[in-house]
Parts: sequence; C-alpha cells; structure tokens
Amino acid sequence: MRWLLAAVFCVLPIPGWAETVVLRVGTLLDGRGGTLHDARIVVEGARIVTVEVSGGTGRSAPPPGARVYDLSRLTALPGLIDVHVHPAWYFNPAGRLHTDDDGDSAAHGTLAAAGNAYATLLAGFTTVQSPGSRDDKELRDAIARGEIPGPRLLTSLDPLNEATGGPEELRKAVAQRKAEGADFIKIFASKSIREGGARTLSDAQLEAACGEARALGLRTLVHAHSPESIRAAVLAGCTQVEHGVFATDEVLRLMAERGTWFDPQCGLVFHNYLDNRPKYEGIGNYNEEGFRAMEKAIPLAVAAVRRALATAGLKVVYGTDAVAGAHGHNAEDLVCRVKEAGQPPRDAIASATSLAARSLGLADQIGAIAPGMQADLVAVEGDPSRDITAVRRVRFVMRAGRVYRND
Repeated sequence: MRWLLAAVFCVLPIPGWAETVVLRVGTLLDGRGGTLHDARIVVEGARIVTVEVSGGTGRSAPPPGARVYDLSRLTALPGLIDVHVHPAWYFNPAGRLHTDDDGDSAAHGTLAAAGNAYATLLAGFTTVQSPGSRDDKELRDAIARGEIPGPRLLTSLDPLNEATGGPEELRKAVAQRKAEGADFIKIFASKSIREGGARTLSDAQLEAACGEARALGLRTLVHAHSPESIRAAVLAGCTQVEHGVFATDEVLRLMAERGTWFDPQCGLVFHNYLDNRPKYEGIGNYNEEGFRAMEKAIPLAVAAVRRALATAGLKVVYGTDAVAGAHGHNAEDLVCRVKEAGQPPRDAIASATSLAARSLGLADQIGAIAPGMQADLVAVEGDPSRDITAVRRVRFVMRAGRVYRND
C-alpha cells in the first residue's frame, strides 16, 4: 500500500528538506494576539528562525540561495489546529457511509483516509486530533515519515465506553492503548446526541479511566452531552470535555474552576449530517429520530458555544468533529463561532492556534509564528481578524517547513 500512496501523491511540489525559505508577508497574525505588517519570515528546515518587519518595502535581501515566496497580498497565520476530527470516516463507492460490513476493501479505506487528510491539510489545518480509530495509527506514522501529505495527527486509537467494562477493565484498556502508541485516551461518558445524550459511565468508571491515563502521562477527552456526564468527567479529573450541547451554566463554571478544557461544536458537524442525509440514513442511529435530534441541536449548539465563551476563565478550544463529508471544510466552525456565537475573530483564531496547541501540550512547538517554532504557516486572501470568512480562502500552506499549497 505504501507504494500506491506514494504514486498518488508523487506530483506534490515539496521543497528540499534543509533549504532556507523566506516568506514575504503583507499581514501577519502570530496566533497570540500580535499583528505585523510587511513582515519577513525566515524558515530553515522545519523551523522558523526569524520573524521581522521588512521596513515597509518587502524587499530586504533574502539569505543567499533561499527560496522566496511572495505573500505580500495575503495574511499569514499559524497553521490551524482542529482538536476533533475523524479522518477514517468516508463515503464508500456506493455513496454511503463506510461500515465494517459493507464489503469495501482495506485498500480503499486507506486511500480514503489519506485523501481526507490531504483535503484537511490543503484547507489550512496543519495539526489535527482524532478520537479515534485504530486505523489512525498507520496514517499518523506515514504522515510523520513524510510518505504522504497530511496534517500532523494525534490519535486515541479505539475509544473506551461502557462496553469496555468496569473500573478495572477500563484501567487495563487505558494501559493497553498506551502500549499500542495512543497519544491520548478517548472516553464515551454519554450517549450520542441522536439518542438524547444521557450519561453512560459511573463516577467509579470515569475516575478509573482518567486516573490511570493521568498516571501514565496521557490526556483524556470525554464525549459528554448531558450536564450529569460533564460534571462527572470534570470531578474525575479528565482533561477535556467534548460536545456538551446540553451544558448548563453550572457545569460550565465548574469546568472553568477545575481548568478542564471544553471543545463544543458550533454547527459544521450537524449541517454536514443533514446535507448528506441520504448517505447516512438507515445506518445505526442515523434514523428519523436521530436526524430530528440533530436539527434541534443546531441552535442549541450555537447557544452552548455562546454561553461557554461568556464563562469567565473557561478554556474553549477548537474542534469540529469532522466526519465523512466534512473533511476540508474544517474552517466553517470558525465562521460559525464569529458570525453566530459572537466570538471576536482574534479569539476564534487563537482557539484554533495557540490555545489549541496548549490543549495538546504542544504550545512550545506549534500554534504561533515565532522563532524556534515549527514552520506551520498558512496564508489566506483577506484578513480573518477583520473578516473571519477569509479562513475559507486559503492560498498557501506550509507544514514543518514543507510547502504543500501555493496558489
């Protein structure tokens, strides 16, 4: 399969690994709230070495032999980060959501996941987190080796849920994921939004899973919609709560007090399901009742994001829950957060850059444009700090010093 993927992507223009690259940028948003105009960024290998104002002319001499990219009409920002995606989800050749028993080949699934990763990268997302699938491991490692193009990928491998067992079984499962190479642990503590989102794990189960992960140095992401499941996850010391459509002001304040990260979705995932309804309908809980629940969830989700943003001290990070049909459209929740939930554009950008990097424990590597950081850079047409829809108009993508898009 490796040769096949290499053949598919061999035409991609990738500069030499160790060369010096100079980016001349019209406007630079550093991901930490700072702005520069007429800036010059110098990259050597995979890292940024200097960031400076070029004196207004944009014509300061580049280092000898450097490759120069003129982005003077664009706005540069750090490579975007989506802390909740599902690259293994795709539509099969019959135009339906892939399931384990649909007869699709493993090769097709591998190619589909690689295609999803590539679409996400070209959309400006240079780091993503998948909670999760066992198939993610080979995709993660192939991207890391430079064999296929894609965003830096972190994965939980298979998630844990009530079927995993009691506290002792959950501890063992966490240790097993660690041994298998998981970057973090994903736990389902409530049902799907299509089934009402009721709590599914006890206090003892959550304490066992999150406690074992903490002891092993792993973060925990907890799927939780109901206030009861959110409260239990926070009190168990879990790292991050996902979704939280039914979150109350009380549990939002509790998350803020305990330092729990919160990753609510604004709308992309629900609109994607509804837009692609024929491809999902009839599979599992994608039924009439489930789609009604998702229609009702759209205004609830926006309201939950708005309340979360208004909660003092709450760390609201950016994740879209991108599934089949949504890959490459990850920026839509940024637009939703600003246009519908009222988040200031700079704060929305920070949630998908420096803040997201902190949530991953990678703030010293990614999420900002500064000397010593990984050279993950995106340039867009327009200024997203003034018009957030500019994030839809990606024209340049660099990850770890390699250029994957240059329109």
